[in-house]
Amino acid sequence: MAMEKPASISADDVRTAKAEVLSQIAPIKIEDVLIGQYGPSADGKEGGYTDDATVPNGSITPTYAAMVLFINNDRWKGVPIIMKAGKAMDEAKVEVRIQFKDVPDSLHDRISRNEFVARVGPTEAIYLKMMNKRPGLVSEPVISELDLSYRRRYSQAKIPEAYEALILEVLNGDQSHFIREDELDIAWQIFTPLLHELERKEVKPRTYEFGTRGPEGADDFLQKYGYKRRQQEYHWPEDLGKPAEQVAKEYQDKEQ
Repeated sequence: MAMEKPASISADDVRTAKAEVLSQIAPIKIEDVLIGQYGPSADGKEGGYTDDATVPNGSITPTYAAMVLFINNDRWKGVPIIMKAGKAMDEAKVEVRIQFKDVPDSLHDRISRNEFVARVGPTEAIYLKMMNKRPGLVSEPVISELDLSYRRRYSQAKIPEAYEALILEVLNGDQSHFIREDELDIAWQIFTPLLHELERKEVKPRTYEFGTRGPEGADDFLQKYGYKRRQQEYHWPEDLGKPAEQVAKEYQDKEQ
């Protein structure tokens, strides 16, 4: 998402552009990192990380991390790049979320920010979460979305699984989506010093319940860098991500 346009779509040019943007990432400071480790679920049905028989008692191995990176180039200078990943979370998904800044002097209170989201999984989608007026004789602002859900929009197309696509690229000799040696080296150069510092200082991860969004205080931590979690309730519509024919049939069944 952050790389500059490659010189061409050839594998070497694409991977060179990826390696270049990685090389411009500043060293990660430990104060820009929050780590966590999952504990038992609230209902007690799921154990915590250290309840596993193969995990040593008192282990401080993180199972969650939120960190802020900065890219030292003209396009992204000063823009916080937030990375979050974790195990035993409330949902499994992979996505990139670009959050736009607040409108100065907004006429409404508690307005959530507009966001552009590129979702890799579990259902591929590109959508823009945006504030708009609720239809009708009210002036209440609500969160809506301009949505491109792949399995709905391209219901007639065969969308391969990730490894199916990679195997086909191997057979075709296309290396565009495979990591080159220099990219791998640069990636480890970004994170290895941080990992060593966490181990050396024996930083203790914050505990979070199995099946939740992560450690308490994670939202406050990210807010320091300008990120704001939505201020209004929002639910991803169940219809999005379903093929159009399936949605139409479900509506017909309800009407009948």
